[in-house]
Amino acid sequence: MKIGIAALTAAFCLAAAADARGAIVFAGGAWVAIDRGDVCEALARSAKIAPKGKTQATAGFAFTPDHRRWGEFHAALSRTVRPGSSVMLQAGNQPFLLVARDGWAWSRGPLQEQAIIAAVRGATAMRVEARDAGGGRFADPYLLDGAPTAIDAAATRCALRGAGKVR
Repeated sequence: MKIGIAALTAAFCLAAAADARGAIVFAGGAWVAIDRGDVCEALARSAKIAPKGKTQATAGFAFTPDHRRWGEFHAALSRTVRPGSSVMLQAGNQPFLLVARDGWAWSRGPLQEQAIIAAVRGATAMRVEARDAGGGRFADPYLLDGAPTAIDAAATRCALRGAGKVR
């Protein structure tokens, strides 16, 4: 029960922060779907809350009305990644090698994006792992409660926007 309440609280906090920068399409579990006009996103905050003054890790999927980005996975990491080090996304028991620069990581293309979304749909948790600038390992964990619905809501909203059915 504590995890459910914490996840719901995280989703509402994320949704409240996002409200100033877009329309909330869905909020549930640990995820929220936001329409920012030029991009629709399904987003979550890491289950590991950052200390005051530190970067809060977030992850999500981006969709654009023109379909240039359709399910692109992205993560703002809690630490800056050591140059040349690998960043791995683990969704359930499936690993994915991401592209990284500074404190960000992204999926490698449409085929990987489809595989990540499929893995997220079948898992209960995911984590992004890497080495920080000092060489220490770190992981940003995420709950996937609400992720499938947030992904579907963001994709549908941008598809409707692209078809001219939503302004």
